[in-house]
Amino acid sequence: MKVMAAVMAAGMVPPLGMALATVVRKKLFTPAERENGKAAWVLGASFISEGAIPFAAADPLRVIPASMAGGAVTGALSMAFGATLRAPHGGIFVVPLIGSPFLYLIAIAAGTCVTTALVVLLKSMRGQAPEATAAAEAPEGAARPAEKKEPVAA
Repeated sequence: MKVMAAVMAAGMVPPLGMALATVVRKKLFTPAERENGKAAWVLGASFISEGAIPFAAADPLRVIPASMAGGAVTGALSMAFGATLRAPHGGIFVVPLIGSPFLYLIAIAAGTCVTTALVVLLKSMRGQAPEATAAAEAPEGAARPAEKKEPVAA
């Protein structure tokens, strides 16, 4: 039961971390990524790790290591706190089935903050999101390039 608690907590962290990062430093993300960040809140809270896939696909060298570090912190804390879980899936909706629920949620919050901090740090080394940089560099009054429409993954 301890291992399942750590697995679920760590799996919730990547989408929650990316969602928080899109709120904390909007300029580092494209408009499509910011939109995906809104859905990532719900997906992460539900233990649907796929909420982080659009971010990892767009910037794997920054997102994947940050997500791994945050998930590792969460899993380690969950195990250290002795949290247990009697349900194999469910995210925050199965909190009544979690042993040490307060410490469990602290572990998730800590890992989310680690993921957010690392992805913001790594993306800050790159600068603004590519689409945001191109729009900012256009001279005043000049026609701006047409926005590339990207599908929004949920």
